[in-house]
Amino acid sequence: MKKLLAPVLVSSALLFAACGVDTTGLSAESSRTMMGSETALVTLTEFGDMQCPACKTAHEILTKPLMTKYDGKIRFEFKHFPLRNIHVYALEAAEAAECAADQGKFWQFFDLTYANQDRLSGVALREWAAELNLDAALFDRCVKSNIKEKTILADFAEGSKLGVNSTPSYFVNGVRVPNNTLETLSAAIDAALKNSSQVPL
Repeated sequence: MKKLLAPVLVSSALLFAACGVDTTGLSAESSRTMMGSETALVTLTEFGDMQCPACKTAHEILTKPLMTKYDGKIRFEFKHFPLRNIHVYALEAAEAAECAADQGKFWQFFDLTYANQDRLSGVALREWAAELNLDAALFDRCVKSNIKEKTILADFAEGSKLGVNSTPSYFVNGVRVPNNTLETLSAAIDAALKNSSQVPL
């Protein structure tokens, strides 16, 4: 048995070495920021997948209008929920966005990915990084290293615990909104704003 296992262990070690990427200057932590007011008492959270067509649509017809409507009153945070079983590039796109965040351009990369979602690929992700004038070598090492994977999977695990099973899924101050409509989300935000204004400082 030992003779059979040895070659497997050696091969695994060689494979790991071949795939090793220099992580100097890289961080496993997320540099992602929120949109909107940092001091807002109401947070709109979306669990989404960057390869999900419905998420792209929701960002345009729900998230952006809501951020305009409640300008200065709410903040928006995006949490990764890549549906890897149906979207082959979802995890890599999420990692790429996190790598872009390290260079201060999470939302620019996020918007560019959605705008060009129909041609999403590993090559395209690097083209978009170049379009945003990111440090190409740093970005490429970051994506290849998979150093952001744990952060993304932590988002996914959080969503799963909250009952998320599809994307996009929205929450207002941690409470899930049952329907993805402008009216339903607005009502939830209005209620949260009213509650926050009644809480003594």
